[in-house]
Amino acid sequence: MGARNPLREALQAGRFCYVVELVASRISREAQLLEIATQLGQIPGVVAGSVTSYAGGAPGHDPLRVGVAARARGLIPNIHMTCVSKDRRELRGLLEDLNALGIENVFALTGDYPQGTPPVFDMDSVELVTLINQYRRAGMPFWISVAVSPFKYTEADCAYQYLKLEKKFAAGADYAITQLGFDVRKFRELRRYLDEKGIRKPVLGNVYVLNKRGAEKMAKGEPPGCWVAPELVDRIRKESLARDGGQAARLERAAKMVAIVKGLGYAGAYIGGTHKTEQLKWIIDRSEALAPRWEELAEEFNYAPKNGYYMYESPAKPPKPLGVIPRTLNLFGRMFPVRQDTPLRRILVSIFSWIDRRPRLAHNFERLEFAMKSPMFGCQACGNCVLGDMEYVCPQTCPKQLRNGPCGGTDNGQCEVIPEQPCIWVKVYERAKAANELELLKVYIPPPDRSLKGTSSYINYFLKRDSRPGRDVDNPGPPLSSSSPDEKNESKVEIGR
Repeated sequence: MGARNPLREALQAGRFCYVVELVASRISREAQLLEIATQLGQIPGVVAGSVTSYAGGAPGHDPLRVGVAARARGLIPNIHMTCVSKDRRELRGLLEDLNALGIENVFALTGDYPQGTPPVFDMDSVELVTLINQYRRAGMPFWISVAVSPFKYTEADCAYQYLKLEKKFAAGADYAITQLGFDVRKFRELRRYLDEKGIRKPVLGNVYVLNKRGAEKMAKGEPPGCWVAPELVDRIRKESLARDGGQAARLERAAKMVAIVKGLGYAGAYIGGTHKTEQLKWIIDRSEALAPRWEELAEEFNYAPKNGYYMYESPAKPPKPLGVIPRTLNLFGRMFPVRQDTPLRRILVSIFSWIDRRPRLAHNFERLEFAMKSPMFGCQACGNCVLGDMEYVCPQTCPKQLRNGPCGGTDNGQCEVIPEQPCIWVKVYERAKAANELELLKVYIPPPDRSLKGTSSYINYFLKRDSRPGRDVDNPGPPLSSSSPDEKNESKVEIGR
């Protein structure tokens, strides 16, 4: 089994445990971080320090270097591994470095959109989990955590967070960590969802020691995905007027949250907002004293927007009618099936093989395809079109180019990166709901083959060159979904191929 991993051991044994977030930002001195690691490693129940990367979209200290040094000081690291500005080659190299250094715990994240130069997101978090699991099958003993945000208050945002979590677990994730929030109804909702789906993976509840400055920033959506209700901000402002600046109140609030998530059946608490040993010890001890009263305490934490969506409480809304374009394309898909080995597909394979052997003709055909798809779908000529798997919404129109669901930064259906723009995944969800195809959103979509950019997706599809559900050019093998996408989604026309 190799070196001990207290985090893995605690979760496998069902022991409630604590992971403390170690923010390796640029403003933190590395020596200070390592002194903190030394102290955290001595707190009973703390099984790991979670070392951040690109927290809030800003680069900080190298999490790998900090993690190795922290381990030498007695704190097992959980390394945040983000897809920000890293291609697959770099991500593979990082995984090989982690394995060579004997670091097992990896937190797989898409990552916050970085400040400054627009980045390239070569993979998303689901694809990253798939990659890590591929290395694990090859013998590298990684223990994979992923994020989920139950604190979403529109139907599409909320439902897609849970759908994406299912995809992450199917891809190989071992446990999840929630985003921070102060709404017990949402903590309950996530637990109920997993229980009803028969998913027995451990989940850590995020407990944040929230001060006045942090509350005011999060109330504005900074960093993305973190939101604090105005009522809680007002309460914290009043608490900050106390002689201790509100410290006693915020530590008590954190201790209550730990008691509540433990009572709800979470596997542990992921604590952020403080590195101070004495405060963490106090929170842990106080939470144990409060544990018998957790149900009573839960009534205090209902900080949520008015009329927010709750999966098991909000009235069901009828689906929006499908638009003309998706309805027409679905009809064509039923009339002209090409995903299976049909006579029509064989004819098209012959035609596109003939075109492909004539480079000038193939180039002109790609330009014609782009001219048709660009105004209709926002096509960017990636050569790996998956419109038929995304309800005819192009993933290239997402600023992060995600292919397996939204990031955690959506705000009431609006994009994290371009707030005035609706998140593309809202449209995907609404169309899938209208077509009674929500289950299809669980199908894994692999990262595109970047070498095909600027080539015809029709030619690539029919000649089996592209990367798509059931055919991952980087990780060939059966799809993660229990049944073939071709069987489940035959009615989707290959308009984008």
